[in-house]
Amino acid sequence: MNAYSAAIDPATARAGLSRLFEPCDNVGAALVAAAGPEEALGIASGWIRASGSVRDLLHDVLAAHGISNRTGFLESALERWRPRVPDLAPARDLAIAHRAGGRLLIPEDEDWPAALDDLELAAPLCLWVRGAQDVPIPGPERMAAIVGSRDCTGYGATVAGDLAAGVVANGWTVVSGGAYGIDAHAHRAALAAGGRRPATLAVMACGTDRFYPAGNEDLLRAVAAQGLLISEVPPGSAPTRWRFLQRNRIIAALCSVTVVAEARWRSGALNTAHHAAGLGRAVAAVPGSVYSANSAGCHRLLRDGSAVCITDSSELRELAGPMGGGAGPEPQVQAAAHDGLAVEDILLLDALPVRSGSTVEKLAAVAGLPPAAVRAGLGRLEVSGLAERAAPDAWRRRK
Repeated sequence: MNAYSAAIDPATARAGLSRLFEPCDNVGAALVAAAGPEEALGIASGWIRASGSVRDLLHDVLAAHGISNRTGFLESALERWRPRVPDLAPARDLAIAHRAGGRLLIPEDEDWPAALDDLELAAPLCLWVRGAQDVPIPGPERMAAIVGSRDCTGYGATVAGDLAAGVVANGWTVVSGGAYGIDAHAHRAALAAGGRRPATLAVMACGTDRFYPAGNEDLLRAVAAQGLLISEVPPGSAPTRWRFLQRNRIIAALCSVTVVAEARWRSGALNTAHHAAGLGRAVAAVPGSVYSANSAGCHRLLRDGSAVCITDSSELRELAGPMGGGAGPEPQVQAAAHDGLAVEDILLLDALPVRSGSTVEKLAAVAGLPPAAVRAGLGRLEVSGLAERAAPDAWRRRK
């Protein structure tokens, strides 16, 4: 351990890294595995140089996870992280979290949820947790994810509420994403049912100091007061499409079973089911009317054999088993229009404003990409009809 890494603790280091890295940054995760969080922060921020041994270990970690071993991995990543270095202030982020009644949970802590380790290189670097300080995150054997469409029907809302109330009454915790629709109904029913603490846990795509969506502010405040809000991104972080997609893997990993209560053909809830199946967790779906477009996603999971049909909370609990085995093959989720984009282009598309234009330098900081990559990505998005110039030196999302 060098003088730099000896002067910083793992929690502060991981807090800083969560500001620099986007979720599921494979090179960033491999750097932490190779050098440890303290030295990784120094390297990622440009304060110290990576030694030859760290570079070798970095490539070994990536190769062990099936990522082709080529030169330039670290240099490209450093360019990607550099625009965010000026905003790096882990002590500030930790203070903001503390003032909001939160704390930072890291893998070095005894109460770190070990189920997240199943994500391997995609495991979060840390969790920003907001809620009662003495309430730990439960193990997966008593956690059920209830997810579904935002534009749910009355039927879907009732089903989600009944499932949530039933499992909480039996000592389980309900996990969802805090969104409108099925998520919100699951959280509300869990809070109303009482039972164990936390009765419900919301995994956020933004900082835990922000209540998003705004229409669910009262609900999310209640979750923070009686349950837990968790996120892998630091305070002040905005929700983006990439972060919404990636938080689904955390929802799936924390639970022994994921239930899709009601979902359209291309609902994001199917992405959560995909992650759950890939982790060997149980996946369930609730059937609806064959005439209802809101249940088309559930019916697809059932038809493909990707999920088990359930109709009440007792069937959900039976399915869970030891880590929910027997999930079946991974769900095949139909791609949305943006799914064909490279990761860098998705991050850039998320950063583009809808109305006023933004400069390359500003986009680089928001997206966490080097300016050269932003310029190249803007060209690709313009050709794809997704971006346009708002001014000679400014860009926005094409309407």
